[in-house]
Amino acid sequence: MSKVTVRYWAAAKSAAGVAEEAYDADTLAEALDAVRGRHPGELTRVLQRCSFLIDGDPVGTRGHETVRLADGGTVEVLPPFAGG
Repeated sequence: MSKVTVRYWAAAKSAAGVAEEAYDADTLAEALDAVRGRHPGELTRVLQRCSFLIDGDPVGTRGHETVRLADGGTVEVLPPFAGG
């Protein structure tokens, strides 16, 4: 398993109650399953509206189970932002 850091922004940070956490996961799907397991309440709902960056690269519409995570990598959780 890869050790990754999940960083939360805006509403995701508020719902998680922390700015970042470490997880063991090989894919984005595994990481998000672990996040949902640790935070089964509001954060689970917020994640449905989020986009994700993996080591600075957008995930886009790729299936989360196909997005591989590197050991020491970072998952950025980005809720929709107001304004422009």
